[in-house]
Amino acid sequence: MASSAKTVDINEDVTKALRKFRFQRRSQGHAAIVIKINKAALKMVVDEEYDDISIADLVEELPQNSPRYVVLSYELKHRDGRTSFPLVFINWAPSSSETTMMTLHASALLDFQRVAEANKTIEVRDAEEGLTKAIVDEKLLS
Repeated sequence: MASSAKTVDINEDVTKALRKFRFQRRSQGHAAIVIKINKAALKMVVDEEYDDISIADLVEELPQNSPRYVVLSYELKHRDGRTSFPLVFINWAPSSSETTMMTLHASALLDFQRVAEANKTIEVRDAEEGLTKAIVDEKLLS
């Protein structure tokens, strides 16, 4: 049986945390789970979890010079008045990040996307302008 070589492992704690996050019922607000790569251990770990956080506050909390995978449960107001909570994968990869971390982050990206099972993906390279409520709304409503 051939196994594919992985640079970065997604450990069971991360998988369980993502599953729990994905199935939580929300009635209002945005929530996020932030995953980072432990460079020394070459594995993903849960960095932070936020409940009822604005997009602006989430951007403030994320590092300006280190990549993260973010799964966002987003309160989306539809044009017909309905409210839903789609999962959005945010590939937080500021251009000022260290090259080795960016390489590790990129190498594990597809594996993480598969595990996260989010509805949409948003790439963020510029922390200042790359993630706003308007950008998320546009991505989800288009």
